[in-house]
Amino acid sequence: MAFAALGTDTGGSCRIPAAFCGVVGYKPTARRVPLAGVLPLAPSLDSVGPLARSVRCCAAVDAVLAGQAPRAIEPMALRGLRLAVPGNMVMDGVDPAVAEVFGRALNRLGNLGVRVTHLSFPPFERIAAANAGGGLAPAEAYAWHRALIAEQGDAYDQRVRRRIERGAAMTGAELIALQADRAEVRASMDAMTAPFDAVAMPTAPILPPRIDALDDDTEYVRTNSLVLRNTSLANVLDRCSISIPAHRPGDAPVGLMLMGETEGDARLFAIAAAIEDTIRESYQ
Repeated sequence: MAFAALGTDTGGSCRIPAAFCGVVGYKPTARRVPLAGVLPLAPSLDSVGPLARSVRCCAAVDAVLAGQAPRAIEPMALRGLRLAVPGNMVMDGVDPAVAEVFGRALNRLGNLGVRVTHLSFPPFERIAAANAGGGLAPAEAYAWHRALIAEQGDAYDQRVRRRIERGAAMTGAELIALQADRAEVRASMDAMTAPFDAVAMPTAPILPPRIDALDDDTEYVRTNSLVLRNTSLANVLDRCSISIPAHRPGDAPVGLMLMGETEGDARLFAIAAAIEDTIRESYQ
């Protein structure tokens, strides 16, 4: 239907739809792509990225968005590649079908010489605690929307409105503390991931939910939070991240997500292209 599509990714809104639709979705290091003309949600977390059929297609669109000349992606050699797989939080509540696809992909990569290391990342819990209290997004979104909500609040999707209005209660001191905590978490993660080429995890811990299963507000909030949990990590950490289809053709879509380093976009594309090729070959 289209070569590619554009999305804004503040907590996963490029990668989650990509994972649920069986395509590739990319979140760049935010500073690489200008936000001019983009309606802000949370400027500290917002990024603009592509959704497309392949890693190489996403890389081509990303280059244009970043004002760079598109260039051929050379897949990185898999033997000796170092992947970190978090053992805390990101696998909590994972659907068995997602866990099976993710495990199968890791086994395939391990058999080809990828060094897969399972370990815990304590900073993830700090990010989760901050997000549970609202995080940066509601406060920054409310700052932009408050006048419109006061004038035309009934025109908003009321679920979205309630999420934005959570930011009304946040004080300036709390926002400053969140920013300081974010800087500490980023520094801690930079040190922990330095020995690795990328961090791998399921893009979303569940299969795409049925729309009618989300009619209940409580279930909607629970599912929405669960789906955003893994992807939002890269936004808080200001890193590049990509979701690659990992399921067998004809099965329910499952995304394998890779998170690279801040401004390590070119390297992440090379890693993702190699893994994408390998997964596709395994299903032929």
